[in-house]
Amino acid sequence: MTEPRASRRRRTLALWLAVAPALAAATLTAAPAHAAPADDIRVNEVVTTGDVDDSIELYNKGAATVDISGWILKDDSNSSKYKIASGTTLAPGAFRAFDVHSSFGLGSADKARLYLPDGSTLVDSFTWSQHSAPSWSRCPDGTGAFKAAPLTLGAANNCGTGGGGTSPVAWPGGSSVSNADASNVFGQDLSGLQQDGSVMWGAQNSGKLWRLVADGSGGWTPDTSAGWSSGKSLRFPGGSGTPDSEGVTVTGAGAADGVYVASERNGDASGTSRLSVLRYDVTGTSTTLSATREWNLTSDLPSVGSNLGLEAVTWVPDGYLTGAGFKDASTGAAYDPAHYGAHTGGVFFVGVEGTGMIYGYVLADSGTYTRVAAITSGLAGVMELQWEPQASRLWAVCDDTCSGRHRTLGVDASGAFVTTAVLNRPSGMPNLNNEGFSIAPAGECVGGTKPVYWSDDSNTGGHALRRGTLTC
Repeated sequence: MTEPRASRRRRTLALWLAVAPALAAATLTAAPAHAAPADDIRVNEVVTTGDVDDSIELYNKGAATVDISGWILKDDSNSSKYKIASGTTLAPGAFRAFDVHSSFGLGSADKARLYLPDGSTLVDSFTWSQHSAPSWSRCPDGTGAFKAAPLTLGAANNCGTGGGGTSPVAWPGGSSVSNADASNVFGQDLSGLQQDGSVMWGAQNSGKLWRLVADGSGGWTPDTSAGWSSGKSLRFPGGSGTPDSEGVTVTGAGAADGVYVASERNGDASGTSRLSVLRYDVTGTSTTLSATREWNLTSDLPSVGSNLGLEAVTWVPDGYLTGAGFKDASTGAAYDPAHYGAHTGGVFFVGVEGTGMIYGYVLADSGTYTRVAAITSGLAGVMELQWEPQASRLWAVCDDTCSGRHRTLGVDASGAFVTTAVLNRPSGMPNLNNEGFSIAPAGECVGGTKPVYWSDDSNTGGHALRRGTLTC
């Protein structure tokens, strides 16, 4: 007997309803776990010629940090591969540029392609038919079409009216720089700087702290007193390990309150991150200093490679933060220093190389800590942070990865730190591997300018310190 057509339709519908949930579940199960976050990573800027080597910038347009370890960049040839280093993550809204010229060149008619670690799953790509002049930039960041634009590697694209971020401007001081040390005094790896009155503190990656004094000709030389002539070796509390010292700062009380050093790992176990701020008593004569306090922030920060951690630290006074209406991210309300008890009278801001993020912490005298800010710097990596009291601004500095670009930040009407200016390096300074930057105090202003100093991690030409000027 032939089943009526209507009955067949009803039976087919019933069968479909019965199996649809299973099919849907199977479809969801088959979808790769990386699909959603991977889709948030975009090729955002491409540079094929100009002042920097061939580079591809990636941008995270999503709301979650994405681990891009092992992801692969290619040009139009499948045999060309640049593998992103292990431990590399991209925070929401963060930019990171990769210099690919050692792996392949980007031609006048070429492609920039991003793949997952399997090398075959394409995440994003961009194709062009002529060299960048100087940059091919996505406008707006992460979602728009590519257009010719100024070079902004490691920062928001300069898309002109209606798109992009703050446009880079010329260095607000003299264009020339000069050496500020004698030949081959420090060697390589001199990193963070902090001028404290008539003293300059310098952190060297090999677990060493320098106390420098003026050399009488506008530069700095090691202090020869109290055991400082070759710098002092640093240790973690109890005398163990070798901090990979990257950044250095002091509080409003100066070195009398201790010198604070940012470290990204223990050099004796260099494959493991140890993101710490360490306090040192620098008043004695011993050539080895053991930290009197450690604030180990590792568990509170996104995971990064052991050599991509804390590169910078600076201290910002509570007075500025409360006066500017700074909003405490831990409470969602206006920052109240009294909420935290004894804590040096300010907030320590640290910079992460691997993500370009800046974080603010109240470091309690007891050894506890509270994160009160997470700030996207707009730089591919933060190598130095400096608080400039005279202008009430926070400086974030990148190295040769970003062509020596600097950013200044301040608290806006919403209570958040935002970029107030993007500054190119002085035109007379080569694109050096500058990992340190220090600003002279207001008392050194002469004729409307004051000195600033950079430390070159590569000791280019036998010199690690250079001097320039900044308008007061």
